[in-house]
Amino acid sequence: MNSSIDTSMGSIHISNDVIASFAGSVANECFGIVGMASVNVKDGLVRLLKRDSVSHGVNVRTEGGKLILDFHVIVAYGVSILAVTENLTSSVKYKVEEYTGLEVEKINIFVEGVRVID
Repeated sequence: MNSSIDTSMGSIHISNDVIASFAGSVANECFGIVGMASVNVKDGLVRLLKRDSVSHGVNVRTEGGKLILDFHVIVAYGVSILAVTENLTSSVKYKVEEYTGLEVEKINIFVEGVRVID
């Protein structure tokens, strides 16, 4: 599915995969985020994804022309999860709206694990 913007010159279609990749890279830059998580529903296993697969762990949906983003993340041990998620939400909302020109309606964050940083 794509998100689209109508302009006076025509339409712009942005793939949800492009938005997911950008949002995932923004999330990985946020303080306290160790990385994105891949959830195996069948086995109930969560694993940390490598930095090059940032679009995994991010789901993008469009409702009424607005974006809804779902993040599955692993946070660093010893940091405030509330502070990390507030930082993630504000950073991603601002940067995705600037990058795409589309409004972000909602960001859902699923903390799938905690990891000690070396």
